[in-house]
Amino acid sequence: MPWKVLIADDDPNVREIIRLYFRQQQIELVEAPDGASALSMLAEAKPDIVILDVMMPGLDGFETCREIMKRCEIPVIMLTAKNDEIDRVLGLELGADDYMTKPFSPRELVARIKAIFRRMQKGQAAIEADSPAQYEFDDLVIHVPRREVNVGSEKIDLRPKEFELLAFFAKSPGSVFTREQLLQQVWGYEFSGDMRTVDVHVKKLREKLSPCPHACIHTVWGVGYKFEVEACT
Repeated sequence: MPWKVLIADDDPNVREIIRLYFRQQQIELVEAPDGASALSMLAEAKPDIVILDVMMPGLDGFETCREIMKRCEIPVIMLTAKNDEIDRVLGLELGADDYMTKPFSPRELVARIKAIFRRMQKGQAAIEADSPAQYEFDDLVIHVPRREVNVGSEKIDLRPKEFELLAFFAKSPGSVFTREQLLQQVWGYEFSGDMRTVDVHVKKLREKLSPCPHACIHTVWGVGYKFEVEACT
């Protein structure tokens, strides 16, 4: 299918390299020189995915990502000239789906984009396979087809990957999963991120489930995580 990608990067050489390669791949590219311009183009361009450079003048990539997450549900890839873990973690915590360190190959960038769309297409089918219409754990209710989570009368706002992670845990409460297993089962076997990705999403999920005193995601030290339905202490 033809994709439309919005890129925000203040380096015209980077945009040109990506533009030429995307043209070969029949991917439409919308270009913005900074974060503020990208935000102004977002509603009209209606891209399928956004690529954000971290180091931009004015509104940087992190602030732009934060604002995008307020406006819509759309995949985001962060580009960073640094390989610092703090940059990767912050981008993921803000809701980015992936990150790449400059310099990078345009071919790899396209591969990452394809991987994200594969995961999106498989995600709903995967969580619905052999799943009930909903899971109920005391006052925690997970509506699978509607992708909604409620604690009592309160609706919990989850990002798509957070929901898929919770739905996967809910299938097997009490079972321990390694980070590698979670990357394979929730993100997809082809996912090329690091183990920190799982930690960041678990942290965010714990925070959002805090209104529920009965459902906890426990850390099993040296192994991974497990979801249990019990009174939290």
